[in-house]
Amino acid sequence: MTRPAPALLKPRKTPQQTRSAATIGAIHEATIQVLLAEGAGRLTTTRVAERAGVSVGTMYQYYPHKQALLYAIVDRHLQTIMDAMMAAAERLTGSDLAVVAEGLATAWLDAKTADMVASRAIYAIASDFDLTEVMARGMKLMTNVIATLLAAAPDARFARRDAVAFMLAAMLGGSVRVVMESSPTDEDFACLRQELPRACHAYLVAANGVADR
Repeated sequence: MTRPAPALLKPRKTPQQTRSAATIGAIHEATIQVLLAEGAGRLTTTRVAERAGVSVGTMYQYYPHKQALLYAIVDRHLQTIMDAMMAAAERLTGSDLAVVAEGLATAWLDAKTADMVASRAIYAIASDFDLTEVMARGMKLMTNVIATLLAAAPDARFARRDAVAFMLAAMLGGSVRVVMESSPTDEDFACLRQELPRACHAYLVAANGVADR
């Protein structure tokens, strides 16, 4: 199936006022509800508008078609995760490597599993879009955030801090994705929550003070 170009999926306009932002929020929540109740195949802008309590005309002021609406849901979900990681980084600034590793891993898992039902519905439609640009932007942001944290950690002596930050971001993203793609049980998530911080800390310890080669 041909994926629509990202340029064709951008909203027609961005809400500037509180009322408009509330309307967009209602549309997004209604989209999730219809996805969960009907699935992506039966989702239509008309169904979403009815669930959100807005006219179809209001919908089209922001989203020209169904694909643009679904793309906005995926993009918003990813942005919510990035916002959570930015907030965690702010709290963790100046902490030692053990605290940074545990804090980042916990914040990532919390953001990814905050609403598992909605997350799985969004994840199911994400493959319909070309998210290369969005994911690259998110990876760059995560790498920069982690690099800043490592620079402020009192026990850090990384010769290649940016490379370590990149690898840690990849570890966080990749490990959680693999688990979420495998129909995980509660026990799987409990194991991930226990072991991921340990793995992140072990990597930071191993990379700390290692000379560039």
